[in-house]
Amino acid sequence: MTKRMLIDAAHAEETRVVVTDGGRVEEFDFESQTRKQLRGNIYLAKVTRVEPSLQAAFIEYGGNRHGFLAFNEIHPDYYQIPLADREALMREEAEDDDDHGPDLDEDGEPVESAGDDDMDEEVARRRRRLMRRYKIQEVIRRRQIMLVQVVKEERGNKGAALTTYLSLAGR
Repeated sequence: MTKRMLIDAAHAEETRVVVTDGGRVEEFDFESQTRKQLRGNIYLAKVTRVEPSLQAAFIEYGGNRHGFLAFNEIHPDYYQIPLADREALMREEAEDDDDHGPDLDEDGEPVESAGDDDMDEEVARRRRRLMRRYKIQEVIRRRQIMLVQVVKEERGNKGAALTTYLSLAGR
């Protein structure tokens, strides 16, 4: 089937975009001058509910609905675990970064190696193992304050998807 993106920008105050697959609408989005875009915005937010069954938390950030924060989107700096455990976790993560940094030649220039993909997979596997030691209900608490960034807009009756790994656009 043919995928098509249809854009309606006939009106200055609103732009609509539809993605179709054959004759079926897959995605619909619109931008309006009256509706503010949330994606990319950073908020000081409070945890309202931790859901162990979902391994996620619902966050009050000031939007229309509570945001959704998945466990893998929580930076270790926010973990409410004993200080020694947090330092060990950060130390292991730093060692992973150091062990698998770019190879340099005698001039200090990065050298490409064929096994980069394998190393990246190994680093990702180690980080997942470090995170697997804890469950969400052990690392964050209700009423905890944190900085979050909206990754995905609110849609229908679902709240926005959030992350604590902040990303700032720069030049």
